[in-house]
Amino acid sequence: MIKVWAVFTIPKTMQAVVYRGANQLQLETVGVPPVRSDELLVKVTVCGVCPTDIKKIHFGTVPPPRIFGHETAGTIVRVGSRVRGFRAGERVALHHHVPCLNCHACWHRAFAQCAQYKRTGITAGFEPAGGGYAEYVRVMSFVLPGVVKIPGRNSFLEGAMLEPVNTVLKAVNRLTLLRGDTVLVAGQGPIGLMFTRLLALRGMKILATDLFESRLGLSRSLGAKFTFQVRTKSVPQKSTIRSLTTSDTPALSEVVEKVTAGKGLDAAVIAVPSDAVMREAQELVRGAGQVLLFSHTKRGDAASLDLAAICVDEKDLIGSYSADFTLQSEVARLVFSRKLDTRQLITHQFPLEQTAAAVQQTAHPSETSLKVVVNQQLL
Repeated sequence: MIKVWAVFTIPKTMQAVVYRGANQLQLETVGVPPVRSDELLVKVTVCGVCPTDIKKIHFGTVPPPRIFGHETAGTIVRVGSRVRGFRAGERVALHHHVPCLNCHACWHRAFAQCAQYKRTGITAGFEPAGGGYAEYVRVMSFVLPGVVKIPGRNSFLEGAMLEPVNTVLKAVNRLTLLRGDTVLVAGQGPIGLMFTRLLALRGMKILATDLFESRLGLSRSLGAKFTFQVRTKSVPQKSTIRSLTTSDTPALSEVVEKVTAGKGLDAAVIAVPSDAVMREAQELVRGAGQVLLFSHTKRGDAASLDLAAICVDEKDLIGSYSADFTLQSEVARLVFSRKLDTRQLITHQFPLEQTAAAVQQTAHPSETSLKVVVNQQLL
């Protein structure tokens, strides 16, 4: 049998959205990145907008120029002569950080602290920064183990969601929970909703909180047993406590008291960058419970804590950052089987030339916005 390999005409230049300084994203014509014999060239189709990149863009925390975007899915258009296991024409999801697996950090499974992991292995030009906000990206050899092929029935949109799902699954694995434990998930944006679903799949009783009732409705469909709408000056507060009734809207502490029979939460996931929420969660978890920080990624922030709660009450305060490529197979099964159906989390899609608008939409979410992506199939 003669194998026919796909052949693609690759231009010399492409369109890319280039970071030129704080709050400066410009659509420019740049060269298509050349690939070495041990690398891939991928034509980008979809790239998710990640809050981590937004902070770099808005605060100018890294020097320009760069091409951001790391939640990327596309089609292989060139395969280096020394690369095995991939061919042109295959649809793939990319993974921009892969650890060495042979250093002190990796031996402790602290992959995000590995020196190789901190290198970005995908670029569209300039200092490697993911490159997904461009038409083509170069995939370096050391991140090839993180590349996942997208099954025929699944979309590029689903492929682009593997990386954020991976970060959440890694965090879930840091929690020491037993089936039936009660977990608060504070914040039901796209990340919080992923936490809700993955924890529900493991048999946890989820108490989900958010400002918006529409998000809480989605969290219930994803497995949240209890929901609580956070009070603000402009948003009324509601709670959904199945099998429990109350004449007045309760405080969150009252809800936790009732749903845990006074025992307190077994864990709390803080999926919003709020110090006040973190402190409240510390009070609401039981002795030897856990509070996991997922969204406190801005360096220099300081917060007051009851240190005796950590020492005497043994309430662990832990963090989780970035992804674990060793989980890629499990993540792919969850997403591509649609046990975690990421399609319902994507609410806004923008063409490449409107990447700046996509970033703004993500930075200023509304009641109707969840995951925002740049989709180059849009005209």
